Amino acid sequence: MSDNRPPLLHNYGSINLDHVYRVPHLVAPGETLASRDYRVGLGGKGANQSLAMARAGGRVRHWGRLNHRDAWARDTLAEAGVDVGRVTLVEAPSGHAIIQVDDAGENAIILYPGANHATPREALAELVTEATPGDWLLLQNECSGLETLLSLAAERGLRVAFNPAPMDAAVASLPLARCALLFVNRPEAARLTGLAPEAEAAALLDALAARLPQTELVLTLGGEGAWHQHAGERRHQPALPVAAVDTTAAGDTFIGYYLAACQAGLPVEACLRRAATAAALGVQRQGAAESIPTLDEVERALTQGPAAPEAPITPEAP
Repeated sequence: MSDNRPPLLHNYGSINLDHVYRVPHLVAPGETLASRDYRVGLGGKGANQSLAMARAGGRVRHWGRLNHRDAWARDTLAEAGVDVGRVTLVEAPSGHAIIQVDDAGENAIILYPGANHATPREALAELVTEATPGDWLLLQNECSGLETLLSLAAERGLRVAFNPAPMDAAVASLPLARCALLFVNRPEAARLTGLAPEAEAAALLDALAARLPQTELVLTLGGEGAWHQHAGERRHQPALPVAAVDTTAAGDTFIGYYLAACQAGLPVEACLRRAATAAALGVQRQGAAESIPTLDEVERALTQGPAAPEAPITPEAP
């Protein structure tokens, strides 16, 4: 019997443990400060995007590495519907972030990549070989070996979606033309094109099209919404009117829901709308992974729609 399911998405992505400390103010040099609250949760752009795609009903297989003592993070992904058969437990420490959050909502973060930067080339080659030509490969910039993977994916006939966050100088030297789909925000687009961060969306899109004429582009602009550009056509998705509480995983939520909608065969306009709605729900909650809404919540919000700028979409609304 033939398999008529859509192509699988493989996500080679970071899995981090977020250690969050609530403090009255950010620690000053030489100061010892007591934390009023502490929690540890699942984080990392890769894990967030896999979780968002699974909650959106998509088929996603995560590629990643964790310390064997942190298997609970892998189990959290599995419980959401992510295929974790290629998440390897290793001796290296897991990637993790030490996050201070003060009473004004400001934060300071120390990030240690750990096991996210410990995948050898031969392991990457094996993972790519297991993928079926025509599958999608999703990448972010929190894992090592991206240049190797872009080359291996092209040879295997995989379609690459890339979110170059967190942006650094090394991204500009990657063979980005091999990406079928690129997700960027305003600062990332500015760095890739050499334009000023305050450049208009049209200028950023023009410059991106000139540099990557064959690549499908999604430019996210926060309160200005998002733009889609491909094959000479542009579409705009306005931002939805919500009262944001925490925007930590908004971009990851958008990407996961967008890709799941694409996988389901929805038109671009519907993909953008669904992704924007999911992100709007997520920013009304605290946290990263825990803020990502379920598909039922998103579909209810799509039906409900925002009534006015002062009336945010809420998952509890009928």
